[in-house]
Amino acid sequence: MSGPPPQAWLNALLVLIEKLQLGLLWLWHAFGLTGDSHSQPAWPWARRVAGETLLIDLGLARQVGLSLCALVFAVLAIAIALAWRRHRGVLLAAGALALVAAPWPSASLLLGPAVPTSFHASPTRFSVDAIALGARVYAQHCAGCHGADGRGEGPLAASLAQWPPTLVSPLLARRADGELFWHVLAGIRDRHGQPTMPAFRDALGDREAWAVIDYMKALSAGNGAENNWPVPLRLPEMAIRCADASPLALSQWRGGQRVRLVAVDGAAPLPYEDPRFLTVLVTPDGRPPAQVPRFRAGCTATSPQAWQAVAAIAGESSARLAGTQLLADRAGWLRARGASGRQWSDADLVCVSGPGANTPRNAAETPDGLTALLLRMDAEPVRFVKGGFIH
Repeated sequence: MSGPPPQAWLNALLVLIEKLQLGLLWLWHAFGLTGDSHSQPAWPWARRVAGETLLIDLGLARQVGLSLCALVFAVLAIAIALAWRRHRGVLLAAGALALVAAPWPSASLLLGPAVPTSFHASPTRFSVDAIALGARVYAQHCAGCHGADGRGEGPLAASLAQWPPTLVSPLLARRADGELFWHVLAGIRDRHGQPTMPAFRDALGDREAWAVIDYMKALSAGNGAENNWPVPLRLPEMAIRCADASPLALSQWRGGQRVRLVAVDGAAPLPYEDPRFLTVLVTPDGRPPAQVPRFRAGCTATSPQAWQAVAAIAGESSARLAGTQLLADRAGWLRARGASGRQWSDADLVCVSGPGANTPRNAAETPDGLTALLLRMDAEPVRFVKGGFIH
């Protein structure tokens, strides 16, 4: 679900290409050569480097990498030649030879279609409030075609010229968030110019469009194949309160530590604190427990929307969510899902990544299943490619 095994050079290339395009965009915007689209700088060209193509075509990626190296060598040779007259001819010839010998890739393979919002970043931070808003928007405007479960089999799907794509797939990962945002508002047309999805620009504002994208990510995880999320998810942003302290944003409160989200409804005892991770209680109304016994977890998500958001991510109904647990790694990616009273094991992983993802572990190496699971999460960090770029 997180792409092919990571290769350091390919990761570096994708990151470099993304930064170069973003740098070009901001430079163009700073000089007034492009305006704004939906409050962010608009990508002014109809094409962009297709990072998603480089990800699957390693031959093309090598061509791009070698060509960039040749270009850098030529620029350095020219710079040195300007400052060093003695060997200027040799340096200029070497730079020209590098450019001629470089395996320049075909533009038709390297470039893909772009829209003005291709490089827009979502302002929602994947918050529980945005997910809850997105659920309402999705139910009103999207479920008729895409289905309540996101599998593209809604009650109106059969009447369409072509069936809607399923959202419970890597589809969301292949497209950048900014391009999903554009298609939600502007609609989608086929190669003949016929609409395959209506535009919602008159029905939705920017806030609702970003929110429904967040909900689609949660829906994709919750309705995907068991123990195999098609799209990696970050910890949803939410406010956390511990005892009488002021609420803090989860991203600020956790400080790079692992996090365990536990849904509790008051019927079962609170989970114990565990030094291996920080524990956050998610309650139906966002209220903390009336009493927290010693050694029990007491930090609570204050938003009432957290219960609904966690239910969507876990693929459970709100009525059956109590006892569900989600584990996040140190980088903030949700990696495992468990249930109250059940021992943790590798079978609880929902986001598998890394070269050792399918390597069996020796049970004798670790004292318990939870520790083994945490160590595996640390050893196999998520390499998530969104729209062709490493995140």
